[in-house]
Amino acid sequence: MDLDWLAAIYGATIPVGGGQELLLREVVGNAFGLGSAVGGMLRRVWAWPVGIVGNVLLLTVFLGAILEPAHTLPTLLGQAGRQVMFIALAVYGWVRWRKARAADGQIVPRWATWRQRTGLAVVLVVGTVALTPLFAALGSYEPVWADAWTFVGSLLATYGMARGWTEFWLIWVLVDLVGVPLLLSAGYWATAAMYAFYGGFTVWGFVVWARARRKPSVEVLLPDPRVERADR
Repeated sequence: MDLDWLAAIYGATIPVGGGQELLLREVVGNAFGLGSAVGGMLRRVWAWPVGIVGNVLLLTVFLGAILEPAHTLPTLLGQAGRQVMFIALAVYGWVRWRKARAADGQIVPRWATWRQRTGLAVVLVVGTVALTPLFAALGSYEPVWADAWTFVGSLLATYGMARGWTEFWLIWVLVDLVGVPLLLSAGYWATAAMYAFYGGFTVWGFVVWARARRKPSVEVLLPDPRVERADR
């Protein structure tokens, strides 16, 4: 069976002028990511599988020369690794949100406790410090700490979304502040542009979730895993 057409789509590029090109799958992957972000803001379960499609596409992009020796852009191990992490956490979030829907309710945002917020901050800083030398040893793009920061921050933001914590939007803002300059310097313009757009979008999403949290509601909250474990 001739699969040349598939290889052509995989390697397709979009000219952007000045002799520069964008990988089509990078653009499409980010489009799916945007769709997932919109679904998350609207608290729709379909946000998770849509995001997974985008993660798979972007994984092939950020692995760069590891998958394609002729690839001209550098390998960003933190960006690649976070796509794998996204997929795993997306399955977790998908299951949690489906349970909430199955209870004839909706996903209701809630504020994290101060203890949970402190835990998020500590993991962000310690995780970045711990992963920086590992990513450096594996040959990730400089500055390596920025790659580690976006990886850990993205993990925490996605986990926070799965738990229904409104603060997860603010973590995305911190990720974007570091991720945009990193991606621009590495030449991943499509993803950098999407990150820049996300910066404004995440502020909007935070306001939407914060307002939804204040409204009177009879909706069903997300399941508490501590209660689930106690019942077993």
